[in-house]
Amino acid sequence: MRHCFSSIVFSAAIVLSAHSQAGDITVLSAVVKDEAIEAAKVTWQRNGESSQQIQTNNEGKASVPTSITDDDNTTMIINKPGYSTLVVKCPCDNFTYALSPVMQNLDGLRVVLTWGETPRDLDSHLSFPRNHVFFSDKVGDSANLDVDDTTSYGPETITIEQKFDDQRYVYAVHDYTNGANNRKDSKDMGFSNARVEVYVGQTLIRTYRVQPDKTATSWVVFGVDENGAFHDINQYLSLSREGLASHLDSLIRATSFENHSLVTPAIKREAKQINTRGESLYHEKRLEDAMYKFQDAINLYPSYGQAYSNLGLTYQKLGRTAEALWANRKAIELASGSTKNRVQASSYYNIARIYEGNGQWQNALNNFQKAKSLRQHSAYDKGITRMQKKLQ
Repeated sequence: MRHCFSSIVFSAAIVLSAHSQAGDITVLSAVVKDEAIEAAKVTWQRNGESSQQIQTNNEGKASVPTSITDDDNTTMIINKPGYSTLVVKCPCDNFTYALSPVMQNLDGLRVVLTWGETPRDLDSHLSFPRNHVFFSDKVGDSANLDVDDTTSYGPETITIEQKFDDQRYVYAVHDYTNGANNRKDSKDMGFSNARVEVYVGQTLIRTYRVQPDKTATSWVVFGVDENGAFHDINQYLSLSREGLASHLDSLIRATSFENHSLVTPAIKREAKQINTRGESLYHEKRLEDAMYKFQDAINLYPSYGQAYSNLGLTYQKLGRTAEALWANRKAIELASGSTKNRVQASSYYNIARIYEGNGQWQNALNNFQKAKSLRQHSAYDKGITRMQKKLQ
């Protein structure tokens, strides 16, 4: 029997549960296999109705209140100190949810993979220069395969403890069940309800869902470029495990990540409406609610620069510095047109100040210098001088 550890941790994830009773949910750790989370607060909300709350028991279970209509107009929130808050659109009962511990490192990352009953074994793969983290090689350079599941549902978790500057990372999911048996015409993964959730700091920053009815054994989900910006890839391929490893290596060495996402005009309109609602919530000082709206807009339209800008500002207001780093890096990658240099310089400056506040003088200096290379400003010069003194 194969024993593997394959999943990238990024806070919280949804897993179908074969063992929950009707009307129950189960809350587990995303980083310790089968560890129940006791005393997590679970809240169900519906517009125009009073919220309902309950805590999980020592088995990590909670019963959905009978007064709650378990449909897509209900939102469930799970939180516990020390873990990232999970916000889920229902239906919610008879599912298992995995909570990720808050990450302390500014340049850390966590990804959680979950899926349904079929196929039994989906594997997470993280590739970066001289490293390929998956079930056969669980520990890489500052990256680990924390939790593996070979009997359906997940979670599978990979944690990047420290992302290296000037290196690319690519994350993919492989259908081991069908790939190992050379069933290249399988649609099992496409119908698996697989989800990949990415966490930075204390926040779920991106959610990816497998596209249904895809004939594939490999799903290349996303990449992170040399500057730390995320790129949606969403490639579906029928590859063996060895073939996937070779393909990921080619993406690492390519001149750029190719975006394979299809965003229609209707999706863009919907994303802009959600962003507008987020702006209203922001001005009402409902910062966490605004944050979730901006994230929803980005999940729909991953190249939506205004939503990233709004999200970065909201993260800063909430004191979520690791998350603000991520948003500023994406703003740099998306900047274009006549304001490109100004936007990029400002974002590098914001990143430098975050590193400075965290006592990482060399990283701060590097980003102050990048800002100055794009645009002259006295604040950049002062930042460079401060960091050079710190490094003496």
